[in-house]
Amino acid sequence: MSEAGRPLSPHLSIYRPQITSVLSILHRITGVGLGAGAVALAAWLGAAAAGPDAFACAQAVAGSAIGQLLLFGWTWALLYHLCNGIRHLFWDAGMGYGLVAVRRSGWTAVGVSAVLTLAAWIYGYAVPGAP
Repeated sequence: MSEAGRPLSPHLSIYRPQITSVLSILHRITGVGLGAGAVALAAWLGAAAAGPDAFACAQAVAGSAIGQLLLFGWTWALLYHLCNGIRHLFWDAGMGYGLVAVRRSGWTAVGVSAVLTLAAWIYGYAVPGAP
């Protein structure tokens, strides 16, 4: 509250997050997740270079239930970040600034990233020799 007794604007008790702010925060979070995934990828490649025992250990971690869940999340983060980045490219070109277009493109980025993630994992398990 301010000294005059009025709430500060926008006050957290009355502020309702909008799709644009939620997706902006999510874009930043997925960027951080992609950085962590890149470190994990480098560790996996390092294990492959270190020899069969180290690689078997890395594969066991990646093949575990938690490892698979993390890989699935990393796949979605990568594809969401890509779709939302394309959305931002359209904005950089001056297109899609209307309220309806912003909401539609936001939900499209979420939906397309989910579909692409599922398609990638289904394809990955359909390929002979996949785990």
